[in-house]
This record gives sequence, structure tokens and C-alpha cells, in this order.
Amino acid sequence: MSRARRTLRCDTSECVCALFRPGPQARRTVLKAALGLGLCLPFLDVFSARAEDASMARPHEGDQFVFSSGDREGQIITPNDLQMGGPQQLGYPMDPGTKVVRKGSALNEVLLVRLDPADLTEETRAHAAEGIVAYSAVCTHQQCSVSMWQAQAKNLFCSCHASQFDPRDRARVVDGPAPRRLPMLPLKMVDGVLTAAGEFTGRVGAHEP
Repeated sequence: MSRARRTLRCDTSECVCALFRPGPQARRTVLKAALGLGLCLPFLDVFSARAEDASMARPHEGDQFVFSSGDREGQIITPNDLQMGGPQQLGYPMDPGTKVVRKGSALNEVLLVRLDPADLTEETRAHAAEGIVAYSAVCTHQQCSVSMWQAQAKNLFCSCHASQFDPRDRARVVDGPAPRRLPMLPLKMVDGVLTAAGEFTGRVGAHEP
């Protein structure tokens, strides 16, 4: 550690705690550090609790999918629930072991679309399961929900600012202000159940590439 004194700051939005090396004003410095640490601990506990909350975690390999709203909220989404050629179905990943639905963060919502495998690009097909593809349902422009469907073009549509994404080509942006594709979530079929085969292929939400 450097001999220079490190800063200490604690408030409701950010908590940075540091130790101080002894110096000419060691007593005062140590007292300030101890007081600061005491103020920081409650916030550190909150952050730790959130980090351990499985409902906040991003989709994991092995997760299944459940309806995120409507009369069937919380029920497993099956391939038969997805109409060939669209539209998309919104859902949340669920840990099949603990039954924890990862709905603690809106950034975890995914959309599932069933398409003809022959219509998918090679790279898209590699992450699909029997023609079914999964993407983040959060627009990369301003994080609105990509919940609408452009039937004529068979594109995913964000109603907030009219961004459109091609689900056959890794959710490539085809119209609107969205700066990048929707991150894809690789899928596999396990005993007839749609299952996550990995994590999102990119950062979710309104972030620059």
C-alpha cells in the first residue's frame, strides 16, 4: 500500500472505505477511519445482499423460462406456446432446481421467437434450439421493452422509438435509433424443455458496444 493517505467517503449512493497508514496525525486519522467504516457497513450489507439475490442474477446455463406476465405468469414456456413465424413471447429465466425466477431485475427479461431454422443465419442457428431463438427483451436504445412485432417484415419492434431488430440475424438493427443488436441468449432443448445453453452474448440494456 502507498504511504500516501487514501480517501474515505461514505454516503447513501456510494461507499468507499479505506485504511490509513500511521503518520503525524495518526490518532485523528484512525478515528475518522473507524467512524467512516461504521457508517459504511450498513450499505455494504445492502450491496452484499443484492449480490447474493438469485432473482437478480443474469440467466445461467440450465435455466428454463416462464411467462413474465398474464394469466400464465410463472408457468413454464414450452415450444408449443410459441407460434411459428412470430410474434415473440416474453419471459423470465428460472432456476429449475430452486424454482427461483430471475425477475428481480427488468434486465433479465427475455423474448423467445420460433422461426423456420432455414430462415436463420448460420451464426444465429448455432445458438438456436429447433428454430427457437432468445434475445434480451430490453432495447439497446433507452431500455424500453421490445414487446411488439412487425408482422410484415417479421421483425422485433420497440414501440418507444420504433427501433426494429431482425431475429433471423442475431437481432440486427434494421431501423430506428438503437445503436446495437439485442444480446442473444443461446438455447438448447433438454427433454423437450427450452433451456439456456449459456449467458447473454453481450451487455444487456442501453450501453455502448
